[in-house]
Amino acid sequence: MIYANPFLRPNLLLIICLCSATLLSVATAQAPLESNRVHTEHVTARLVAERMRVRPGERVDLALVLDLRPHWHSYWRNPGDSGEPPVIRWQLPSGVQASPIRWPAPTLIPVGPLANYGYSRRATHLVELHIPAQWPAGKSIQVRADATWLVCNEECVPEQGRFVLTLATDEAEQPSPFYSEAESVKIAALFAAARAALPAPGTIAAALIQDDGLHLQVPRAALPSGIMDAWFFADAWGLIEHSAEQHWRLQEDLLLLHLVPGATPDKVAPTGLLVVEHQDGRTAFEIDARALGLAPSVIGEPDSNAAGGSGLPTPNTQSASASVAAGMNLPLALLFALLGGLILNLMPCVFPILAIKALGLAQQARVPTRERWFHATSYGAGVLTFFTLVALLLLGLRAGGAALGWGFQLQSPVFVVLMAYLFLVLGLSLTGALTIGTGLMGIGVSQPNRDRQAGHDGVYRGAFVTGALAALVAAPCTAPFMGTALGYALMQPWPFALAVILMLGIGMALPFMLLALLPSLASRLPRPGKWMDYLKQLLAFPMFATAAWLVWVLSIQTGSAGVAAVLAGMILLSLALWLLDVTRNSSTSWRRLATGSAAISLAGAFWLSIDTARLAVPADLDGEGSVAGTLHTASQSGTLHAAPYSAQALAAARATERPVFVNMTAAWCITCLVNERIALTGSAVASAFSEHGVLYLKGDWTQRDPNITDYLAGFGRNGVPLYVFYPSRAEPYVLPQILTESIVLDALQQQ
Repeated sequence: MIYANPFLRPNLLLIICLCSATLLSVATAQAPLESNRVHTEHVTARLVAERMRVRPGERVDLALVLDLRPHWHSYWRNPGDSGEPPVIRWQLPSGVQASPIRWPAPTLIPVGPLANYGYSRRATHLVELHIPAQWPAGKSIQVRADATWLVCNEECVPEQGRFVLTLATDEAEQPSPFYSEAESVKIAALFAAARAALPAPGTIAAALIQDDGLHLQVPRAALPSGIMDAWFFADAWGLIEHSAEQHWRLQEDLLLLHLVPGATPDKVAPTGLLVVEHQDGRTAFEIDARALGLAPSVIGEPDSNAAGGSGLPTPNTQSASASVAAGMNLPLALLFALLGGLILNLMPCVFPILAIKALGLAQQARVPTRERWFHATSYGAGVLTFFTLVALLLLGLRAGGAALGWGFQLQSPVFVVLMAYLFLVLGLSLTGALTIGTGLMGIGVSQPNRDRQAGHDGVYRGAFVTGALAALVAAPCTAPFMGTALGYALMQPWPFALAVILMLGIGMALPFMLLALLPSLASRLPRPGKWMDYLKQLLAFPMFATAAWLVWVLSIQTGSAGVAAVLAGMILLSLALWLLDVTRNSSTSWRRLATGSAAISLAGAFWLSIDTARLAVPADLDGEGSVAGTLHTASQSGTLHAAPYSAQALAAARATERPVFVNMTAAWCITCLVNERIALTGSAVASAFSEHGVLYLKGDWTQRDPNITDYLAGFGRNGVPLYVFYPSRAEPYVLPQILTESIVLDALQQQ
């Protein structure tokens, strides 16, 4: 036996001592650098320190390392369509602090029709540990961490681990441990690879434009040369469709990425990570579009470096929208909607349809109560039907990611042309130039030779159409109380939103219904007579005026080519209706010839209306386009000059503490134009703006502009007009929707 040989015993003892010392030295060396390892079925996890010793006041990097089995993956800070990012809960000595996880750039992991953002094989999560300057030198630091993570393949498994790591400080009484060169190289390589996977320092200010999709515009100068591929990883779910293809191209001084909007692009911050493949490798960049692009109300003010280090704050609309949400509930929103609907009847935008309502009331003055009841309910049903259809369409489009607001239909040139056609036909019918359509409007004189029930049915149908027309004309406008109610409604689940919008319709229909139903009021109405024919013909001219106004709106949207198209369409439409009218009692052959010719004319008019969509002038989403400038020139007559609204202009003025007056308007909003004419064109207002150094910014919503839509939403509004005054050193506040010169002058005094 070896132990029996006396010459081997001392050597054996020496060998055992040397081996023990070697093992002890290796254990001592590894203990500060690496925690205990946690082995699960799919992951080997450990907490690693870059250095074994630290000094008081220093910082040291730690790394939570997850080594994953093949075909399994963990997750980034936004996991994508499913998953959870790792979470670390620290137990640290008093004064010692750990920074948030610094996330390496992820990869796209397709999972069927969906996609995840995450890591395969190895995920290294860096955390910076801050040692307080007053930490006693020589006292070790024990770091404890409880971590949880989710790993997935075809199934997902939540896992966890508890880690303990001890760091020594200078002047420790223990001797300096021995480290192998191989171990030092491994640790250095681990942290070097982890830092190489981090995004580049700083944040790039970009623009995220929403129209038919999402378009990310990144300054090319901030990116490396020789770009071969690019991909944008959104910070939050709902901004983009994670699994959708992203097409990119270089255009002059920009990198452009075309993205597919997610479920709620206007409700989350437009930030994320841009990963570019280039000739020298792969680099990630933090992207923030809040300062220059899409600016949802939930964002608030960005950090000082959000605009590329410019320090310019963006408008803090979060406080305004939050205050609206905090002070609003469903019963109050319903009350506001009812009041707004009542006041809507007095708004200038509803005036043209008051002619039809007045004639309908006069006709119902001496009829039995039962018939007036049916007339009133038919009118109310027409109003509510139209509001329901608009509400469902608006809610559906917004759920699909479209940045739309109240009155969105008049942002379409095609809809504007069809409305102009409609009011032209109504005017021609009221003058008696055409006998088509009077029965449908319910405003023709009674026909004694007709069957009584058929006449009643025509009146009720006319009342229904009258209500729908009234709602159609009123829909683009907002009244006091109405804007706040709509802003609240469109942030709620669809049943609540629909209830608020229907209450708005009830408020609009209520005055006419009460006049028709209450006998005491009905008895005060004038008796029907010949005067109604003259009044009917006179009131055709507001219809023509409305058609002319719509042509002017179209001129802003499409230019002179659109005006030529709508005028040609009006001629064809009038020709078609005239042919049908004059051959009403002609022979069959003439009637067929007229019908064929009318069909061709109607088809031409309809084609011209559809073609105006091609002629639409794109709205400049940066606020510097010609649309806002055209509206400004057309509506301003004094010395008060407006600059087109842009987030940059507002931010720059706020940064220098310059007061700002923001006017959100649209050419199709008559209330907006009346307010400007009454309150913003006088010399007193112009002098006050000049005296106080107020910057006047005008946002044109005539065509769809998601930047303006988001600005409105930030103040709990979903339609125009909106007037906001920013004092030089105070929070912004909203002015009334019915504006007067004295209101504006009083606001300017609040400096």
